[in-house]
Order: sequence, then C-alpha cells, then structure tokens
Amino acid sequence: MTARDIALWIYTNYPKECAAKQERSKNITTEAALIQQLVAEIGAHRPQLFKAYNQIRTTEDRPRLYYWTDQSEQQQVEKTESLQRDKNSLPAEPFLQLLEAHLYPRLGQFLSIDSELYTQRIDEKRSSNKRGPHGNHWLYPDLVAFEDLTRHWASSIIKNCVTEVRARRFRLWSFEVKILLNRSNVREAYFQTVSNSSWAHFAYLAANEIEGPETLKELRILNALHGVGLIRIDKNDPSESEILIPARERLEIDWTNCDRLASENTDFSSVIQRVWEFHRTGSIKADEWTC
Repeated sequence: MTARDIALWIYTNYPKECAAKQERSKNITTEAALIQQLVAEIGAHRPQLFKAYNQIRTTEDRPRLYYWTDQSEQQQVEKTESLQRDKNSLPAEPFLQLLEAHLYPRLGQFLSIDSELYTQRIDEKRSSNKRGPHGNHWLYPDLVAFEDLTRHWASSIIKNCVTEVRARRFRLWSFEVKILLNRSNVREAYFQTVSNSSWAHFAYLAANEIEGPETLKELRILNALHGVGLIRIDKNDPSESEILIPARERLEIDWTNCDRLASENTDFSSVIQRVWEFHRTGSIKADEWTC
C-alpha cells in the first residue's frame, strides 16, 4: 500500500479519531487536507514505525510502497534465490513472483529508450570454463550494452577522421540484475557487480525492488568508493525505470579482462565481434542485439 492508501484506510476505519484530529487542528479544514496530513505523518514517522514493528518494510521506488511480512530480510533473499533455482514454484509474496530473466528485456527496453543503448544478454551457462555452482556469477554480468558515440554525428568526414586518429567511438556498459536488494544482500550484490563489471566504461547494479532507506544509503556510500551505479527497474512499465545513482565512468576498457571473458563465453565473444565490425564499417545491426 502507498502512504495515501494507508491514509484512506485510516480515514474509512477510524472516522471518530479522524474527526477529533481535524477539530484539534486549525489548518485541517477539509477531508482532503486531513488525508494529506495523514500521508505526511506516515512518511515522517517511518523510522519510528520500523523500530516499533520489524515486520513493516518499504520499497524505495516512487510511489513508495509499505508492506507487512513475517520473513526476515535474509529469508526474503533466500526465497528469491530459491525461486531462481526452481522456476516452477511461485512464492506467496507478490513482489517475489518474478524471475531475473523477466527483468532482462525490461532493462534492455529502458536502456534503449533512455540512453539509446544496444543490449546483449550474457548467459554464464555458455561458458567453457565450469567453476562449480555460481562460480561464474562473479565473472560475467547479466547484460552488456553498446553505446555508439557517433550516432548523432551528421558529417561523414568527422566520423572518418575519428576513425583515422583512433579516437573513442563507443562505450561499453555492464549490468548485474537482481529482483530484490535489502540490507541482507546489498553488499554481496554490489561487490558481485564490481567483480564482473570491472572491464567496462560503466557498471550498474539494477534491481526491481530496493527495500528500505538503509539499503539505498549503503549503495550511495559504496558508489562513492567504487563507482558502480544503481538502476531501479519498473517491471510494469520499463520506461518508468530510473537511474537512482549514476555510475562513474572509466576512461579505458580493460581489454585483457575482455580477452579472458570472450575466450570462455560465446555471448561475450559475439559482443566483441560486433564491436570490431562497428569499427570496420561504422554501422550497427540492431537485430543482432538481444536480451
């Protein structure tokens, strides 16, 4: 429920108390003003609510959603990961009835609209080097994106000149996707992103749900140290997704690391192949990029 949903529920179920509150305040003269006051007080008292009731949780998207759960934060993470292993089972809580695979095309759509990027899914299962359960999680990102820095240039002379002087014509982006981020898993997810995205110009951790203000605060601190950004994915309307924390750009690609990834994974190798073709021809085949 949003804060407004809760305020309306209070107004409907506690009319006498609401009437008394309105009488005590000279500023609350209408029903709408009373409801707006309740909304403001719910938001202002969030820290006290969290301390009084561990079961109350909120998301960090807008509008912020409040919900009640008896699961600990660690249990929520474990349930999410369990769902990844068993795609035929659906957990009871609505926001967990989702797979990471469902988020890849939604993130790709947002990146295409917001930044004109071409995205490619990197499937770690296509790696030749098997490192045991989850061994490749820390090596390969979920998505890689290509940005054509010359896409709005009108002059072919400029494009040819940039090619000849070997100036930069593109940037590569790397993304690690999660369904849920909370205080229990935020550092592990962040450093997984640091590990598997250190070769790219931009690195982002993207999630459908970001739970609690402390989680977002931790991500801002980590961003200041390591430069990995944060994207909130709107699963219902990808165009409403947003970059909450911008990533810090690296000026150079780590080609040694890219060589390792490309030599072991066919998806990553195909990305590098397309980068090479772009340098040769200056053109991009959009239908070759899929997520």
